[in-house]
Amino acid sequence: MKNLLKITCLLLATAIVVSCSDFSKVNRDPTAANEDQVQVEYFINHSIIGTQMHPGVAERSFILYWKIGAHQAADVNNTFSWGSYNDGWTTSYYNQVSEWLNHINSAIDVAKKQIEEDNEKPYTENLMQVARIWRAYLMSEMSDNFGPIPIEGFNGENPDFNSVEEVYDFILSELKDASAKLDLTVSNPNSLADEDPAYGYNYAKWQKYANSLRLRYAMRLSEVQPDKAQSEFEDALTDGKNNLENFITLPDETFKVAEKPGWDALTGVMSRPWNQQYLSTTLNNIYVGLGGVESEELLNDMKVEYDADDIKPANWHGVKYTDFFPTSTSDPMAGFWFNGLPNSIDPRAYQAFSIPGNLSDPNYPDMNGETDTKTKRKLKDDDGNTVHTIDATNTWNARVNGDWGAMDGKNELVNYGGTMPRLRMQFRDSENERVFFQPSETYFLIAEAAVRGWNTPISGKEAYESGVRANFSYWGVSEYVDNYLASTSYNRVGTSVKWQHTTEPPATHTMKYKDGQSGNISTIEIEYPTNELYKNGTVNNDHLTKIITQKFIAELPWLPMEAWSDRRRLGLPFYESPVVAKPIPTLPALTEGNYNESSIKYFPQRLKYSSALPNSNKKGYQQALDYLGGEDAVLIPLWWAQQN
Repeated sequence: MKNLLKITCLLLATAIVVSCSDFSKVNRDPTAANEDQVQVEYFINHSIIGTQMHPGVAERSFILYWKIGAHQAADVNNTFSWGSYNDGWTTSYYNQVSEWLNHINSAIDVAKKQIEEDNEKPYTENLMQVARIWRAYLMSEMSDNFGPIPIEGFNGENPDFNSVEEVYDFILSELKDASAKLDLTVSNPNSLADEDPAYGYNYAKWQKYANSLRLRYAMRLSEVQPDKAQSEFEDALTDGKNNLENFITLPDETFKVAEKPGWDALTGVMSRPWNQQYLSTTLNNIYVGLGGVESEELLNDMKVEYDADDIKPANWHGVKYTDFFPTSTSDPMAGFWFNGLPNSIDPRAYQAFSIPGNLSDPNYPDMNGETDTKTKRKLKDDDGNTVHTIDATNTWNARVNGDWGAMDGKNELVNYGGTMPRLRMQFRDSENERVFFQPSETYFLIAEAAVRGWNTPISGKEAYESGVRANFSYWGVSEYVDNYLASTSYNRVGTSVKWQHTTEPPATHTMKYKDGQSGNISTIEIEYPTNELYKNGTVNNDHLTKIITQKFIAELPWLPMEAWSDRRRLGLPFYESPVVAKPIPTLPALTEGNYNESSIKYFPQRLKYSSALPNSNKKGYQQALDYLGGEDAVLIPLWWAQQN
């Protein structure tokens, strides 16, 4: 990391890399400078550090696109969740990912040149394999956002674009070959470790990363090319000797990079104070009731102050405010405000998100003054008169995405930070480590493979439970994991934790609620949602639903791209439809007559290309359009995703 400035100056001085503002541009000869100055490790370092994203890019791509696409944060901007986009956001990311690829391709070119001229160091060959592994990741990131991209994007001013299928073939081939060519017996000089912010050039860990990425990208093909997916997955396991020790399964093998405060590439990706990063409705419906661990136990262990009636009975649905909370959405909580804390909840929920009003929490996200700390807000009538003043202290709610119509302006409860659970401060203060691959993902991938009947080194049950245990350990809540794994309690979308418990929930469950206008207590039959995108909506609690539910939780907050990709690939987990109190022009298929259905047409599928691309590379852009079926649009599914 200390060489970041040195690299930047070197690049400017020697013109090794041209402007990063256009992906169609190419490297000049990377060996034009003195070979003693241009080192492979400098380029790798610069690419990895750059990929952490400086705040101007992270705020837009990581939060406003990826986290919103993944439903791991509420979309207060009403942009991406509405099927819309912002060309400025897209261009910022497009330019940056092009630069990161530019640097890593330079690393490979320099290494090849040094080897060809017998000018290499004992570790140059290994550095080239590391660069190829990192390039494979970067290409997947870019393709999973946009779709078709150039494979050979740095050998001509106007590179040809390749199909997503071709990109994935290349990625899987590169990872296999690079992993096999890493020489784990090579010794490095002590200074080399400083140039690798992830693994310090521990080649065994880089090999594990490559092997684990092969599992990830093989599984990406599961729905579009199931035979190839199985073959590639099993081949990765075979090359790894079917030994989990050769994959990322331990905390110190996690691919992660330390963040730091400031305004540069290493500043935290979730650090901007104006991005409230509210708990999403999707996550909330998954968390509540899942695992059967009671809030009372969790709050006592966390030393949170609360009154006995703050924790609601298991059959409590909240307060119904017909005039202030919309019902034109498939959210099971549509029309209700939950006026307390859930009886039971996934233990990780309170670790990830703030409890409104819990100002004694050292990680309470207090960054915007009264906006973040004031818990009393109003519900108003059409004339702006106060109808209700509600204290949100020790309540637990999520604002569903969509167009609320007139209700939005009348409801202060859902529009201020102090009233809603938000991502806690330990992920926002730039003192954490951004995770790119974690142990739980390896286990959940193997669990999914086992459920599909593929050959795996351990059973689906063992892999699933190991993944849950690994993530509980990350969150520091392992004391609850045994009871959690034994739980048969359903969450709000009808899924339980226990592997052997695959009994489907009943069609409805009886809940009590309070009428917000009359104050009367009544009962209501709440339906578990139907997810037509998975097995025609007939299943809420099979093994794959459990696996993806746990994987979705584990991917918060660092891996929203993977969560979004799983959703696009499988239709899991259940996403509630956006509110459609008024028609949303960018989601024309969603209407007041079909919001209880599930459709890929209700959710973003990809990013549009930067508006600069058609002018800078007309031929390549047309190739991309052809691969996409003729349209560059947010709602066009990628090749490996569900198509309808």
